[in-house]
Amino acid sequence: MDVTVPTIGVLDKAVAVIDALARAERPLGLAELVAASALPRATAHRIAVALEGHGLVRRDRDGRFAPGLRLVGLGRAAATAFPLADAARPMLEHLRDETGESVQLFVRSGDGRLCVESLESAHGLRWIVPVGAVLPLDRGSAGRVLSGLGGSVVESVEEREAGVASVSAAIRDRSGGVLAAVSVSGPIERVSRAPAERYGDAVQAAARAIEARIQ
Repeated sequence: MDVTVPTIGVLDKAVAVIDALARAERPLGLAELVAASALPRATAHRIAVALEGHGLVRRDRDGRFAPGLRLVGLGRAAATAFPLADAARPMLEHLRDETGESVQLFVRSGDGRLCVESLESAHGLRWIVPVGAVLPLDRGSAGRVLSGLGGSVVESVEEREAGVASVSAAIRDRSGGVLAAVSVSGPIERVSRAPAERYGDAVQAAARAIEARIQ
């Protein structure tokens, strides 16, 4: 029997606000939030203020809106409950140790990509992506992998952040669909402007090892 779940308008609007803030790379003023969420001004403001009361949205000293710190804990809880992260961790640790750079595991989440595991480089100068962070799909090597764009290995150089390069490979399910993306990222001065040439084989090997473990 088919069961149709009714759309809950206020919940959809709250998610639109949170998604808009998560995609932004800086706090948004109200006008920017309205444009990013496609909600009426009064609605966007009312929803953002209500979410602020629950710690899901915060405001900086200039009154601009940003993701709330409560989302960090929720993201960690979701990542902990996600079995792929646990299954992939040994291979991610090996990849981090082999390359000496930061390693991330991303899955697609709506119109963005969610970091479900992140291992930091031991270098003082390193690229950090916190677990629970939602980043755009249209910038960065992992975003293109999860969008089904590019080949077996995708690289990016300063697409999302100046001075940062990354290389990512797809983790596929048994049917060949893209399940997740594993990435190595770091400063250009170490990763170079040809990260696929430098670390592509290692990233692909990690992706294949993760697939072997979960299939």
